[in-house]
Amino acid sequence: MAKIAIIGGTGLTKLHNLSIVSREVHVSNYGEPSAPLTRGMLAGKEVLFLPRHGAGHTIPPHKVNYRANISVLKNAGVDKVIAINAVGGITNNMKVCHLAVPDQIIDYTWSRDHTFFEEGLEEVVHVDFTYPYCEELRSLIIKAAKQANVQIGEKATYAAVQGPRLETAAEIDRLERDGCDIVGMTGMPEAVLARELNLCYASIAVIANKAAGRGEGEITLDEISENLAVSHENVRKILEVLITEI
Repeated sequence: MAKIAIIGGTGLTKLHNLSIVSREVHVSNYGEPSAPLTRGMLAGKEVLFLPRHGAGHTIPPHKVNYRANISVLKNAGVDKVIAINAVGGITNNMKVCHLAVPDQIIDYTWSRDHTFFEEGLEEVVHVDFTYPYCEELRSLIIKAAKQANVQIGEKATYAAVQGPRLETAAEIDRLERDGCDIVGMTGMPEAVLARELNLCYASIAVIANKAAGRGEGEITLDEISENLAVSHENVRKILEVLITEI
């Protein structure tokens, strides 16, 4: 069985360099995942691919069934998850079209099903989340980026916000005061659910736009799409190297 899974975010509903073997419909105790799992070969290794927002990018971030997604990956035999997240750049060093590997996260979301441990428990469960991303996988991503000649930020604090609307300039000011470098809508509860199921989980954050109030004019979806198209070529380069290193 495949041990590696890639969760694609906005703009990455499929991997062009993935040789598809099969598409599999999986069910979970938490409802339907975002899409069937695509099983394929990437850089000579078997991987699973799951588009977070659905095959047609129709599921908004606050409606993603994160528990079903993580559950079906675990049940499919995955132990390492590489998440691709489109984000806005808050701090000056988080430039548009650049990539970053977050090492911390602050959760500003609400009303999402954010844990597997809530019913039918023999005892209350608390997972350690001091360091929310798998350091082993983070290090491999950074090493792969260097080998692929792709510039990447080695640390960043991810602000996970509710969406689907973009933020106000004042909200971004607040996030920066809180110590956040990037802002996105899908980082949580995905990261903590992976931790609860003992999956090694790390993110490649793709900076699609300057956050609200950090650029000139309004943020448009066309702008985001154009920037993601450029950035995802670098994501693919990293993945091709990374898969061979895992």
